[in-house]
Amino acid sequence: MRPRKPSVHKLPVAGVLRLRSPAETWYKPALSVVVASAVPNLLLYSLDRLDLVIYTMAGSLCALYGHNLPYARRAHTVLRVVLGMAAGFAVALVTASLTDSTAVLIAVGALLAAVQKTFCDATRIGPPGNVIFAFVTSAALFVPQELGQVPGHMALMLAAGAFSWLVTAGPALWRREGPERLATARALDAAAAYAAEPGHRTRHAAAAAVQAAWQALLASGRPTPVRQGLERLVVHAERALATTAVDGHVRGGDPGELRRWAKETRARGPVPSPPPAPGTVEQLFGIDAERAGQRMRRGRREARRRLLRALGPGSPVLPVAFRTLLGTALAGYVSWALGVGHPYWAIVTAASVYQPNLALSWSRAVQRTVGNLVGVLVFAAVIPVARVGPLALVLCVLFFNFAAEALITRNYWLGSIAVTPMALLILEFGGFQPAGRLITDRALDTLVGVAVGFLAAVAVTNRRASGRVEQALAAAGDARRRAERAVADPEADPLALETARRRLTAALVELRDASDVASGEWWQRALPEEELLAAEQAGHRTLAATAQRQGLITLPPANGAV
Repeated sequence: MRPRKPSVHKLPVAGVLRLRSPAETWYKPALSVVVASAVPNLLLYSLDRLDLVIYTMAGSLCALYGHNLPYARRAHTVLRVVLGMAAGFAVALVTASLTDSTAVLIAVGALLAAVQKTFCDATRIGPPGNVIFAFVTSAALFVPQELGQVPGHMALMLAAGAFSWLVTAGPALWRREGPERLATARALDAAAAYAAEPGHRTRHAAAAAVQAAWQALLASGRPTPVRQGLERLVVHAERALATTAVDGHVRGGDPGELRRWAKETRARGPVPSPPPAPGTVEQLFGIDAERAGQRMRRGRREARRRLLRALGPGSPVLPVAFRTLLGTALAGYVSWALGVGHPYWAIVTAASVYQPNLALSWSRAVQRTVGNLVGVLVFAAVIPVARVGPLALVLCVLFFNFAAEALITRNYWLGSIAVTPMALLILEFGGFQPAGRLITDRALDTLVGVAVGFLAAVAVTNRRASGRVEQALAAAGDARRRAERAVADPEADPLALETARRRLTAALVELRDASDVASGEWWQRALPEEELLAAEQAGHRTLAATAQRQGLITLPPANGAV
């Protein structure tokens, strides 16, 4: 009989506002969005048409996406972001040109926010997720518009989006393997952390980092000498991960050596060339076969099939989408009822609250509240400087663009301190408005959006989170049995062994992610904790046996003798 757990979990308080170390590549999205914004903004300044900045900013903000992806995959991802942004932006502009009913505008804004949340979660597009889409389309709904102006404004957005695509894909010209090198270095560091301090969390972190490194290398395009060297390094990281604890020590993988390779891999010099780990030839043969299989499966039909599976019946994405629809609509209407004439910020605030589970949504609600309220004070301090002249306004927006991306990796609330004045300053391009009214409306919208958005998250339960755990358990069990059959088959070829081990690794990573999401959700069935632990332990033992069969590691006898 499964032990019962309380249906309601305590909401986290400690650590919600704690600052983290900055992300390793925080400056890349920060510089990208500044470049992508500066060129069109300064061009409009030279033409004395800063009133059009809101349309170019919709395309410029697309430069925030895809920075952890290999350039081949990044180019496709940012293109889809631009097209998705254009679709939502067009709906918003046409709606704004056809009606001035605030009730209708709020309804359309909530619907767009829910659709954007659904597709961002289903495609796992990565940070900054749906929030940028919601910000752009919700703001556009409340900009005065004529139907005849829409084509020209859409052309501005698409031109800025095309430039953003060039900015994000451009670094491939001088360091085309940069993202793959970074992913490999992270895998080596994570493997070193596990080798130094073996434990449940370090193992999961290392498995996820190794899996991400393989995905980056598989998505990077044709193999080059640098990428082949990176693949050999990931095999070393995987070898350290595949070893098991014996007498309190992890056999295989020198943490110092792994960290040294990670440091050299991040640098601009040659990729480290350590002696090949045992089983490298067989494993890379399997990787090449998987890469060939991916080329055969690649195409629009396969992409549509994956998306439909993610949106199909029983998907855990759908309850979160309904939360977003309900919460953003209610936040907009409550803000409007309280006297805010353009309550788009309440919609955006509510949309930003929704995270994979309720515990994370609570943390984001607290962070958003603190960041926005401090941000309006920053706006009050900077508005006299921004109103010195048009160029000063442009430079202030660019500064807060950079600051937002530079700070948000430390903690979301810190980045929000810069996002809030940036968003308010963008409104200044359309004409000066009373600063006191802007500050009051933004503070009110923040409080309403956070409160109503979180209450909607509490009201709309996500019972499918535990269903995702059950599916992940079944998938992990199936992958483990396949791997065990491959290990037991004396005639299994290297491709079968590698495929089985990779599938099991991915299944265990998904199992842990599903468990982490479900553990922070309210009002659902108790999680099968013992079954989860047993599945992970059995999967790790099978991974070790598969790695031993491939020659990656040598396990000691069962009695622990060396």
